[in-house]
Amino acid sequence: MELRTGHAATGAHAALQPMLEALPGPAWVAEAAGGRVVAVNAATAALVGCLPQMLLGRTSLELAASPEDMAYWEEASAGGPVPSLHSDSVLAIGAPGRAGDLARTMHAERSIRPLGPGGIGGGLVLVTVTDRTEARRLDDEREARLSDLQATLESTADGLLVTDLDGRVSAFNRRFAEMWALPADLLQQGDGAAVQVWLRRSLVDSEDYPRLLAGLRDQPLRETTERLALADGRVFEAATRPLIRDGRPRGRVWAFRDLSERLAAAERIAQLERSDALTGLPNRHHFAEHLGAALADLPQASEGVALLLIDLDRFRQINETLGHEAGDEALRSVSRRLASCCRAGDVLARIAGDQFALLLRSADMHAAEIVARRVLHAVAQPAGSDDAHFTLTCSVGIALAPAHTRDADDLMRHAEAAMRHAKQGGRAGVRMHQARSEGDRRAHMRLEQAMRQALAAGRFRLLYQPQVDLDSGAIVGAEALLRWRDPEFGDVPPSRFVPVAEDTGLIVPIGDWLLSQAAGQAAMWHRRGHEVPVAINISTLQFHQPHFVDRVAHVLAAHGLPPRLLELELTESILLHGADEALPRLHALARLGVGLALDDFGTGYSSLAYLKRFPIGKLKIDRAFVRGLPGDESDAGIVCAILQMARALKVRAVAEGVEQEAQREFLRAAGCDTFQGWLHAPALDPLTFEQRLSQGTPAQPVPARIRLVSG
Repeated sequence: MELRTGHAATGAHAALQPMLEALPGPAWVAEAAGGRVVAVNAATAALVGCLPQMLLGRTSLELAASPEDMAYWEEASAGGPVPSLHSDSVLAIGAPGRAGDLARTMHAERSIRPLGPGGIGGGLVLVTVTDRTEARRLDDEREARLSDLQATLESTADGLLVTDLDGRVSAFNRRFAEMWALPADLLQQGDGAAVQVWLRRSLVDSEDYPRLLAGLRDQPLRETTERLALADGRVFEAATRPLIRDGRPRGRVWAFRDLSERLAAAERIAQLERSDALTGLPNRHHFAEHLGAALADLPQASEGVALLLIDLDRFRQINETLGHEAGDEALRSVSRRLASCCRAGDVLARIAGDQFALLLRSADMHAAEIVARRVLHAVAQPAGSDDAHFTLTCSVGIALAPAHTRDADDLMRHAEAAMRHAKQGGRAGVRMHQARSEGDRRAHMRLEQAMRQALAAGRFRLLYQPQVDLDSGAIVGAEALLRWRDPEFGDVPPSRFVPVAEDTGLIVPIGDWLLSQAAGQAAMWHRRGHEVPVAINISTLQFHQPHFVDRVAHVLAAHGLPPRLLELELTESILLHGADEALPRLHALARLGVGLALDDFGTGYSSLAYLKRFPIGKLKIDRAFVRGLPGDESDAGIVCAILQMARALKVRAVAEGVEQEAQREFLRAAGCDTFQGWLHAPALDPLTFEQRLSQGTPAQPVPARIRLVSG
């Protein structure tokens, strides 16, 4: 290429051409004074987008300009020593020959250096330009990604730490510093070794962290999750992952998470699941675990264990007279008194409303009786507030293992039976479980066998006692009663054979027979135009059978009985001692459309807090409270309270055992809905009962019930 000065090239300048073409990027030579271009390479022509010869004679500012360049060329033209310039700038790239317009801007690394005083260089400078636009874009993207990553790391709830393979700290986020409470001076120093020392000192076992590091050095690709206990009581989860660069492990990334609150909440939930909310004692479920563990240790134990079942006497009167707040405080007081009677290793629990259980390890009959007497004395101490003073007593039943049994359920049942005997003996006493004599066991077995034969031979029968509307006098239901006449034993009362049936499990097939027979009778009456529902008294064992709801649905379908004509009567113990399990089953039965009633109401531990949860449609007032009406003020008050509760729950009330006109009049005036008893009729056979129905028009049906006890 021929170089020109103005329009004429000089040989000296032409000698610079090979040097310019050898440079990797745009370059040109210009006169220091004025910046006129005297030589240019092809890369420069490509940069500005025109032919090389069009650039000769132009000024450098026409090719590339920035405020720095303007200042440089002004200084260089001043006549002093020729300066140098090297910087990264945003250059305006010109296009000479295109009306001098600036075509575009670019990020560039630009250098201007004098070629040397005199000689070939004369007053010339070499200008080079390296396009940094793409590199700058990549740098900006990288910086943006790093900023996003840093913001993400700082916003996470985990404390993050990066170390090399030897555990030396290279980076961590702010959350890590907060979790480990790193001092400000330690953060400012950035001393990784000092941070490691701080971590070790913060742990309960200062060797936990070094031991973990040693294992990771041996297996650099291993991923781990460990728990670290800190000296201040906190617990951290430390998850580690390998840091891989160029396909090789270069270090570790640690993520620390504070588990303290979660573990504390889990422990609190577990404690609530195992404890009684009112007293803080273990609940029935937790006590069963202790009892099972104690019985499992019996082969290794030198002595047996004793179970004391403690039931407060007439505790219901506290709630009814002083209110439930006073009753709750009394229960808390009793729990503290009972705890004072315990020895080391004993377990005290509240297993029901006013019932406690005490497990004595390494105890024989003598030791159990001593503790039981201590319990009687402690509970009997006067209690109450300034407004009301009272004295509680309790009845205690004792069962021993392995003397009486090695089974937990049997041991509890034996203790309950002994406790009931203590109450029957006048309360405020202690009874030890008495194993049946040989004669009792033989009689029990003979009765069981006779019941099995009676069930197979169809010797059981049902009688029906009318239920009568107190206002209209119409029959609105029937209570079906089970009867059994045996060729050997004669007429066997339910009070004799039902406990044996419950003890042997025969109550389940007998209950199934009752369900089918009662539903069939109700369906027959329905087809003959009599809307007389039938209710089944359900035993605890039958209710808890896995497919009980399906069985009820099957019987309804088999007999074509409308569900409204069947009612299931349940005891308070079924509902209150297993409420969480019973509630879904009760709702499933309610969805079938059958009625649900609570039998012998008032004899257990009932409250609106429990009853409002259950889909109960009827309360049955036990005959024990009807017997003294209307003269007994206590019975009258209890009956009125039950009727008021029934109204609050919007359910019907039925009184049983009504034998006198004065009783009927009291109940009618008090707002009771229905009654039954000898005042109207005893239990009747199905034909006689139907004849009674035909003598008048029944009122709206109220489901009757089948009971396994005598009428």
